[in-house]
Amino acid sequence: MFYKDDRLALFIDGSNLYAAAKSLGFDIDYKLLRQEFERRGKLIRAYYYTALLENEDYSPIRPLVDWLHYNGFSMVTKPAREYTDALGRRKVKGNMDVELVVNAMELAPRLDHAVLFSGDGDFKPLVESLQRQGVRVSVVSTMRSQPPMIADELRRQADNFIELDALREVIGRPPREPQAATPSAET
Repeated sequence: MFYKDDRLALFIDGSNLYAAAKSLGFDIDYKLLRQEFERRGKLIRAYYYTALLENEDYSPIRPLVDWLHYNGFSMVTKPAREYTDALGRRKVKGNMDVELVVNAMELAPRLDHAVLFSGDGDFKPLVESLQRQGVRVSVVSTMRSQPPMIADELRRQADNFIELDALREVIGRPPREPQAATPSAET
């Protein structure tokens, strides 16, 4: 499905990919992810989309966003909106779908293959449009979680479905070793 002379672009729906990897019990090593797709073709662009809580002193995602930015990913962020739902629970909203679609449509004339890291069925019309423009589309998500994170209509529309769990050995961070207790000196 991948050809060495393909011009590729990655479109990573950050929150969706994070949720899929977490449901499978592993963390993504984004350096390895980038290297894997550089091996598969000519990587033109690797976009990463995420919403950020701007009003907090520290955001747990900020170190990742900074690292990705400094290591060749095109970061697309926007402030997340906080609100309180009808039950009084604090909720955060920060959908990045429109930004991802606009970037994919703008880049399509210069691509042979788009790789979408999301299982969101809302992207089916994007996949159809890219295909009409002659771009092959691979979708990376998982069917191995409960419930599956990939919308059936998106999986069926894609030219190629890549099971995220099958990439675990290639792009997964090695599990951290538990700290061994120091043996006590016997007297």
